[in-house]
Amino acid sequence: MNTEIAHQKLTAIYEINRLLGEALKLESTLQNILEILGNRLSMKRATVWLEDEKEGVLVIKASHGLTAEEQKRGIYRVGEGVTGRIFQAAEPCIVEDISAEPLFLNKTGARNVEKGGISFLGVPILLRGMPIGVLNVDRLFSDEVSLEEDIEFLSIVAGLISQIVSLNREVNTREEGLLRANRSLKAELTEKYNNFFMVGGSKSIRNVQHLVSKVASSRASVLLLGESGTGKTLIAKILHEMSPRKDRPFVMLNCGALPDNLLESELFGYEKGAFTGADTSKSGRIEEAHEGTLFLDEVGELPLLLQTKLLRFIQEREFERLGSTKTRRVDVRIVAATNKDLTEAVSDGTFREDLFYRLNVFPIQVPPLRDRAEDLPQLIGHFVRKFSKEYNQPMLLSPAAKKALSDYHWPGNVRELENLIERLAIISGGEAIGREDLPPHIFGANSRVKAGGKGSEEVCHLEDVEKREVIHALERNKWIQSRAAKELGITVRQLGYRIKKFHLEEEVFLGRNKSH
Repeated sequence: MNTEIAHQKLTAIYEINRLLGEALKLESTLQNILEILGNRLSMKRATVWLEDEKEGVLVIKASHGLTAEEQKRGIYRVGEGVTGRIFQAAEPCIVEDISAEPLFLNKTGARNVEKGGISFLGVPILLRGMPIGVLNVDRLFSDEVSLEEDIEFLSIVAGLISQIVSLNREVNTREEGLLRANRSLKAELTEKYNNFFMVGGSKSIRNVQHLVSKVASSRASVLLLGESGTGKTLIAKILHEMSPRKDRPFVMLNCGALPDNLLESELFGYEKGAFTGADTSKSGRIEEAHEGTLFLDEVGELPLLLQTKLLRFIQEREFERLGSTKTRRVDVRIVAATNKDLTEAVSDGTFREDLFYRLNVFPIQVPPLRDRAEDLPQLIGHFVRKFSKEYNQPMLLSPAAKKALSDYHWPGNVRELENLIERLAIISGGEAIGREDLPPHIFGANSRVKAGGKGSEEVCHLEDVEKREVIHALERNKWIQSRAAKELGITVRQLGYRIKKFHLEEEVFLGRNKSH
């Protein structure tokens, strides 16, 4: 091969490869690729056709040497003409003289078919082995280069185009998912926002409402503190919805739900080849939350190494993906939540003090349900109405059932209450629910009133209450931790912490073997 031509090829491939990072602007990126081919090689006309999946036809997404009117005329059905045949067969095609090829339909009208002497080459654009489009050009090089060599080079270019289209589709899919999630969030919050400010008259929850309304419009980081199930996630969503960022993404990452080795890539993203299995580049939650809110739930579970990287991001608003040296900058508001005592974690050396101060700019303590007992009747009524509507059947609680629910200590907090009311709605079948229909644990150690109904007060240390509730939940669910965690309204990981905290490993082991 001519040395000059080989250099031109390498230069063109290098320049096209640099465009991979611009996949978001698909049509302009494809246009730039064709401009490179036109500038570097002896190419007169070129088109990139992609399948319009809705219409089932091939349309021109970018062209070089065609007018806007000619481009508009370029539509082929699958199997129609040379272009349609290339797509259908997923094989390259060489037309040495278009004037002698009846299948060359020249729909764009850009070429003088009668004149002849024009060679036409086309290759399929394949994604995971399936055709998604066609790249075709007039002769690339002079006659000293074979048409087969032209086809080989075009196939490489088509492969790069395929990567760009794939990245574009992946990003669009993620963005559409985020938009759908945020539309759903707005609809959900219309009701939940009102309930948060209307359902609950206790002093403790009114204080939370006041703090939320004060800090929502600011850029300050917020740290939500409180037990599992108290509504920290809902409050984080409300903070976002009340902020100037409400039209941008709300992105959540549960730091306690992923293994340590996956957390970093999920938070910061990664480049192709950064680790085994990284077949494509992927943005992280931080990038997805650009100009919006990033909610870090269970932030106390972050490993120390990742705490250092998060601290740098909060301080400088910049980071690198795994496997990349390119520094990226984003504008993100941080809202974090934890059920751990972070001051204790700082003392233990398991949480960085400087990160704690960065997150703790505006702390909000979310009260447990037992500290806002006066809100229980309203909350119970709210969930009864909600699930009556959701399951399209009336749901009635007897006064005795309501009293028993109000007397229960609710270690799983609002989440446990909501889950129980939903279960009652399912089993009730529209019939009234009496005290006898409630699960036995409602009258156990976590009840202020014993099952005997004599009204005698039961004093119990909080940790004993929590320990007994964990044991009862495991027993009721045959020692299957995922089911017990769901009943308690907590994650499996949180349940595991409680099992270790109360030294229940042996009981779990024996109970599991006994149930089998």
